[in-house]
Amino acid sequence: MTFRNLSLVIFSFIFYAWGEPLWIVLMLFSSLFDYGNGLLIEKWHGTHKAKIMLWVSIIGNLALLMSFKYGGFIWENINAIVELPFDKPTNSLPIGISFYTFQTISYCVDVYRGEVKAQKSLLNFMLFVSVFHQLVAGPIVRYQLIAGQLKSRSVNWEDISIGINRFCFGLFKKVIIANVAGELVQKYLENGFTDLSSAEAWFGIIMFSIQIYFDFSGYSDMAIGLGRMFGFHYGENFRHPYAAISVADFYKRWHISLGTFFRDYVYIPLGGNRKFQLRNIMVVWLLTGFWHGASWNFVLWGFYFGCFMIIEKLLEKYLAKTPRFLRHLYTLILIVFSRAIFYFVDFAQLKEFVVKLFASKYQSGDGFYTDLIEHLFWFILVILLCIPWDEIYKKESNVYLKASAFNHYARPFMNVLLLLLCTVMLVDATYNPFIYFRF
Repeated sequence: MTFRNLSLVIFSFIFYAWGEPLWIVLMLFSSLFDYGNGLLIEKWHGTHKAKIMLWVSIIGNLALLMSFKYGGFIWENINAIVELPFDKPTNSLPIGISFYTFQTISYCVDVYRGEVKAQKSLLNFMLFVSVFHQLVAGPIVRYQLIAGQLKSRSVNWEDISIGINRFCFGLFKKVIIANVAGELVQKYLENGFTDLSSAEAWFGIIMFSIQIYFDFSGYSDMAIGLGRMFGFHYGENFRHPYAAISVADFYKRWHISLGTFFRDYVYIPLGGNRKFQLRNIMVVWLLTGFWHGASWNFVLWGFYFGCFMIIEKLLEKYLAKTPRFLRHLYTLILIVFSRAIFYFVDFAQLKEFVVKLFASKYQSGDGFYTDLIEHLFWFILVILLCIPWDEIYKKESNVYLKASAFNHYARPFMNVLLLLLCTVMLVDATYNPFIYFRF
């Protein structure tokens, strides 16, 4: 196991260095920092020294995150009030810093709470922090989920098969769905932003909603699939979010690893449902918004959802009596509209775009109708992929059993087909965005 873990650590560092060799130093420091903190917290468990070391971990990690991710943002806002005697920080953002920083914070908190034992092996801890499957784009993996797998794990043909299936499907979602949606987003929200009709504006922001979901869930699927091939069993990060019937339901299905992090390490410690619940909801959502990016539009985005989460909590009894279809429609409208707040960093552009959504003076061009017709079958595929088939047809149903039997024999051929199709698309394409580079 030592050789296998060492090999994974080495190749994970090579993978990370492929794009940013300099920031290996930062990730190595973060690993050593919290490896030591975890050992000391466990050694002094139950004493004030353990609490001090916990706060050393939290403050140290957040200081690194603030410096690299939010340094320029903080400088701009302070400098707008008082002229600062130094220039704006221009550090590039280390890819994945938000993910591995939250992982190591959660590790130290769990050790402090006595929920896990501190990892004695530096090699195993470095593997937990750096494993390439989910290092760049998540999901955020909790130490207690894979603690046993770091010490002992087996790889069998069933896991490899499941992992390959999941990876190929994730790649398909990224290349065939997200990238195509991204090209339409670029066309309608960037290149032709000034003369959009209301229909085109809604179309553009719906395409961004599709892009961001299939891009991020595609990366999560690939990470989960790769992990499975190496013997790691990660939790799900998305569960059909566009089938949600409320904002609260949506965020139980969307980026689950981030939502559970804020629930367990912010919401519950603040009092959870026991006291100051509405305040706790708003605090969590403001932090969630700020986590997504160093800009006020992300804070506004968090405030937006914090308000609707509170409204839903206050009107919970009335919403429960509302027809499911109306709840689903209301949720989709709120989510799609929120993507405008998420997309436009500049508030002037955001204001202009919102006006176009509801009162544009422009008419839709011929190119818009051409795009609708040319992408008709693609739209149908997107809708089919958003439907929660596994929730509609339970595992014991005849439909599910027949589909599983067909999938067992057809899946290998489908995997080859998907890989070939994605390869052709990637070779031929000039547009292959990575939305989550800012994290």
